[in-house]
Amino acid sequence: MTDTQPAAAPDAGTDAAFDPQRRATELAILDALRAVVDPEIGMNVVELALIRQVLLGPASTEIKMILTTPFCPYAGAMIQQVKEQAESVVDHPVKVTLLAERWDPRDAGLMW
Repeated sequence: MTDTQPAAAPDAGTDAAFDPQRRATELAILDALRAVVDPEIGMNVVELALIRQVLLGPASTEIKMILTTPFCPYAGAMIQQVKEQAESVVDHPVKVTLLAERWDPRDAGLMW
């Protein structure tokens, strides 16, 4: 490997250059996800920092998220709402992936 070669190829569906349209869509998805409220806490999933990543592709989107507790009784409903809200922004399927990462209450408010 030389200094001019990248260490690894970018993931499929990503572009190294900044794409303002792509960023606008990502922000629109996050804005739509503010409608998804954790019923136990009364705050939305964006404010709670439960949305870890939005992977926007040309034919599909993946949202990676965590829950406030491992056995959240509202997990199924919240995941479905995240999917529906994101699909209201993009015109292709959205997959919601639940991560095993633990939520830390100190993360809440990072996007306020």
